[in-house]
Amino acid sequence: MSQTMPRTRIDETFTRLRQQGRKALVAFITAGDPDLETSQAILDGLPAAGADIIELGMPFTDPMADGPAIQLASQRALAAGQTMEKTLAMVRRFRERDSDTPIVLMGYYNPVFVYGNERFLHDAKAAGVDGLIVVDLPPEEDDELCIPALNTGLNFIRLATPTSDDARLPKVLNNASGFLYYVSITGVTGTRAPDAGAVADSVARIRQHTDLPICIGFGVKTPEQAATLGALGDGVVVGSALVTTIAEARGKGGDAVAAVHELARALAEGLRGAAQET
Repeated sequence: MSQTMPRTRIDETFTRLRQQGRKALVAFITAGDPDLETSQAILDGLPAAGADIIELGMPFTDPMADGPAIQLASQRALAAGQTMEKTLAMVRRFRERDSDTPIVLMGYYNPVFVYGNERFLHDAKAAGVDGLIVVDLPPEEDDELCIPALNTGLNFIRLATPTSDDARLPKVLNNASGFLYYVSITGVTGTRAPDAGAVADSVARIRQHTDLPICIGFGVKTPEQAATLGALGDGVVVGSALVTTIAEARGKGGDAVAAVHELARALAEGLRGAAQET
């Protein structure tokens, strides 16, 4: 990391988890899915259900890196009237009850650009956001949002993929902070399961380039997968499985809030044994 910044909630969370011998459960939901009230209730209850870090998706009309589940979540949220203002308001309301759990806004640059970069960074920090993942801003564009975000005190979290070779990794890691999100498969989210052997090799190689915590995502759906991949990194990211649970519960007339929290608890339980395997 070439940019220094004060310690954040994300840094403190990984320090605490290491001291406790635990791996992080990073839970992704799309803000406003399936509606604002339900989404707020899901968000508010995730820490008690076992989430250590929350990624809150910023709905976008063209989420090109996401698989069908998260694409549909964005569509549901937008159809229900979700806006950037409402997403930031969700974080402010969350912070009224929880001052410790990190929240990372994840998504695409277009909604940020439309909102206005300077205004977005100011409002996100004021709301209680801790970091950003902007999947379509490459390191070559760091001056656009990454450097201003770091100067605002927000972590800028990078994605590394199986195709990020030793020549590319230093560029990916430059100015990265918080943690590194390792995309365990090529392609879009939620479409197939990762290969643990290949992930282990890639994580070992990446660790030669950075001291940042490494969280493994894409394709993690079950407690067993969470345990396996958690043992290879510092945490796992689960998104498609959670938003699919929202859609399925809603489709059956069930309680989406309870269903998501139940899955989060199961995933957190699966991760409890992961630290013992490393």
